[in-house]
Amino acid sequence: MAHPGRRLRAAFGVLVLLLAVLGTRLIQLQGLDGASYAQRAELQRRHVQTLPAGRGAIVDRNGIPLAMSVDSNTVYADPTQARAQAPAIAAVLAPRLQISVPDLLGRLVRPNTRYVVLARDVDPGVARGIVETLAQQRLAGIGTEPDARRIYPADQVAANLLGFPPNGPKTGAGLELSSNRLLAGHDGKIVAELGAGGREIPSGQHAERRPVPGSTVQLTIDRDIQWAAQQALAAQVKAVHADSGTAIVMDPRSGEVLAMATAPTFDANKPGSGPPGSLNPAVSDVYEPGSVNKVITVSGALQEGVVTPGTPVTIPPQLRLVGHTFHDAEQHGTEHLTVAGVLAKSSNIGTIKISQRLGKAKLHDYLRAYGFGELTGVGLLGESRGILPPTDQWSASQQYTIPFGQGVSVTALQVASVYATIANGGVRAVPTLLRGTIRPDGSAVPAARESTRRVVSAEVARQVRNMLEAVTSDQGTAPAARIAGYRIAGKTGTAQRPNPACSCYAGGGYTASFVGFAPADNPQLLVGVVLQKPRSGHFGGQVAAPVFQSVMSFALKSREIPPTGTRPPTVRLVAR
Repeated sequence: MAHPGRRLRAAFGVLVLLLAVLGTRLIQLQGLDGASYAQRAELQRRHVQTLPAGRGAIVDRNGIPLAMSVDSNTVYADPTQARAQAPAIAAVLAPRLQISVPDLLGRLVRPNTRYVVLARDVDPGVARGIVETLAQQRLAGIGTEPDARRIYPADQVAANLLGFPPNGPKTGAGLELSSNRLLAGHDGKIVAELGAGGREIPSGQHAERRPVPGSTVQLTIDRDIQWAAQQALAAQVKAVHADSGTAIVMDPRSGEVLAMATAPTFDANKPGSGPPGSLNPAVSDVYEPGSVNKVITVSGALQEGVVTPGTPVTIPPQLRLVGHTFHDAEQHGTEHLTVAGVLAKSSNIGTIKISQRLGKAKLHDYLRAYGFGELTGVGLLGESRGILPPTDQWSASQQYTIPFGQGVSVTALQVASVYATIANGGVRAVPTLLRGTIRPDGSAVPAARESTRRVVSAEVARQVRNMLEAVTSDQGTAPAARIAGYRIAGKTGTAQRPNPACSCYAGGGYTASFVGFAPADNPQLLVGVVLQKPRSGHFGGQVAAPVFQSVMSFALKSREIPPTGTRPPTVRLVAR
């Protein structure tokens, strides 16, 4: 049995050791780890609130909003506070946020975080009601932040151009994406220390950086003309059972695009409602242009001086070259036309004969000068250059088919730009959709304008305009394009579509088009129409020209452009 004094000394030693350990730990907590624990406590109290920058609007040329942001709220949870009362909180939030109770419970008890988004784009009135109800029931851990929701007041109007804003990497489309740098602005933030109940500590850390709103982007688009183009195009696509269609309205003098319509389209407020395929086929989808290409061949030959408008051209019933038989759209006997008659009656054989005088090297030069094989400069995402192979890659038959628009691929905007060049006296103005921007302080910044380039002389452009006016006469291919009181110039196109199933044209259907301008002697508006694979008729003058007539009629009235009151020139179509 141990001596009592020895036991007492042993117990005292243990006590001394314990006090030493506790003292060492206290020193560590207060001296060595105090700063670390204080920092950790501060981080737990620290709350960062993003102050979203207002996204700039997109407006038409007259300032009418096409895309804008409206106030909304984000509802979030702090699981460290909400966890204990999660079932009661979920019961309040579920019907108002239209989120299931199990989903909410999973977010309300999420570990290792003090910030979980429950819902975005919540109506401010709904958000206020949530805060008030939770306060009445003394339920903590839920907060709201100001946010914004993107809306498109005109629904389907220009949806193919506007697209939708980016929401993370590799998202977004259209002008909302390409102009995002201008529209987005810069978010601000508030950093504050919060105590119990989520209230800010008055003496705690507080820092604030105000948001910088984005700029307003003003387009060259005219909302009313865009609407009219969409309506007329959609009706005709349905009427002729076409796969799709595009309609472009331009001011040929400036290159400003007043409308760029597609059918089918979608409601911009419901981006998931869009048809499959490209957002804006007017610049992304390529096709063989057909007879609208003939204006390049003819204008190039006129510019090079190898023909005049009155040069006679003999048109046999068919033409045999390099093992291929070429013919016109309609059977005929031997005809004697002028160069103007070849264009007005859209003769393939006549165009081949004119191209033989021009030569394929010069033809290629003019195709490039008019903008084929390159981007138009309009700046839309997903734009295609089309397909214009160099002459050393042309097949034996392409040197005869390309002059009348088969064997080269283009976009609808490229074709519209060709005719805008003729309408503008032979000078090509780069197509543009951006009129300018309006900064948050209200100052306007006009868009930079690309330089123009001359493609053919003013005299050649005038001669071609006169020839194109004959296209809409009773002797031409598009009398359906005429508008009472106005002089109208234009050209039809009817091109076979390649059939991927057989690598041939048989069964591929047609591309029908018409592009023209008015008034013919003082061009201020241009309209181009393309219908893909119409099944109730396929000639451009039959199915595309009526859309031109409808859209151009509306645009002339909308822009208050009066008839010139002049008489069209007499153009000799038949050679004597």
